[in-house]
Amino acid sequence: MLRFGILSTAKIGRELVAPAIQDAENCVVSAFASRDLQKAKDLCDRFGAPHAFGSYDEMLASDLIDAVYIPLPTSQHVEWAAKAAEAGKHVLVEKPLALKAQEIKDLIAVRDRAGVIISEAFMVTYAPVWLKVKALLEEGAIGRLRHVQGAFSYFNRDPNNMRNIPELGGGALPDIGVYPTIVTRFATGAEPLRVKSTIERDPDFGTDIYANVKADFGTFDMTFYVATQLAARQVMVFHGTEGYIEVKSPFNANRYGAEEIELSSQNHNQAQIFRFPDSRQYKRQVEAFAKAAAGDVSAVVSLESSYANQRFIDAIYRASDKDGWETV
Repeated sequence: MLRFGILSTAKIGRELVAPAIQDAENCVVSAFASRDLQKAKDLCDRFGAPHAFGSYDEMLASDLIDAVYIPLPTSQHVEWAAKAAEAGKHVLVEKPLALKAQEIKDLIAVRDRAGVIISEAFMVTYAPVWLKVKALLEEGAIGRLRHVQGAFSYFNRDPNNMRNIPELGGGALPDIGVYPTIVTRFATGAEPLRVKSTIERDPDFGTDIYANVKADFGTFDMTFYVATQLAARQVMVFHGTEGYIEVKSPFNANRYGAEEIELSSQNHNQAQIFRFPDSRQYKRQVEAFAKAAAGDVSAVVSLESSYANQRFIDAIYRASDKDGWETV
């Protein structure tokens, strides 16, 4: 059993990832760390974890854990991932891992020196729905793929929310832009060559609140938008010569509607619906991570893939400052 320490008492850790670890077959929550020791103790009581730490450094120095999960604000991800790796711990770090691709490149060097696993927590890549999309594309279910279309939006103007604070890594592209990019790269196995984009920023917060993107993948195009101040929506569509695949509630299983795939024929006169009522993508993610820690490194999202995804995001930002294509 891989013994996880959870570094902070952040909501995603206590509401989604810690329960998934406890539900998993090959890992367990052994500790929580918080700058407020009582908060760590309270979560230990809630999850039956035996160890509470009053500082992050204290937990990293302990031999009572084998791995850490890091759900800190984005601006602190790379710093604490590096510290955890250098302490000999495997690291599952919440997305987005970094705000610049170079930071991930530096982290790859840390990983290689330490000989541990560092993986970005893209839970979607472990979800049955996305494994099915990948399989359908590979078997040619829609013929030649020509276009991918995506959208991810929600409405949040809370000035105290980290998503609206630039210093903490807030913004639409870091928070949710990484989802259409990762699933397209994952499902197709292709990488973008160049991008065009327009970005709108909030005049009060300074964060990007809307991004409209076109990407050239060589054999197909991709268009998507993300927004933090639009009505909530999620969708991904893969359009080919013989049909299309529409993925509903593609990122947050069941929160934006039923998690299902519609595979439609060329003339729209035949459709198959694939439903995934209980994907448990966070559980699958931590189980895969534990397998990687045991030696199966192919089981998880690699830092090399994270680096490629962040290069995509970096290029989108650069493209917004020019009229025309930007090379990824």
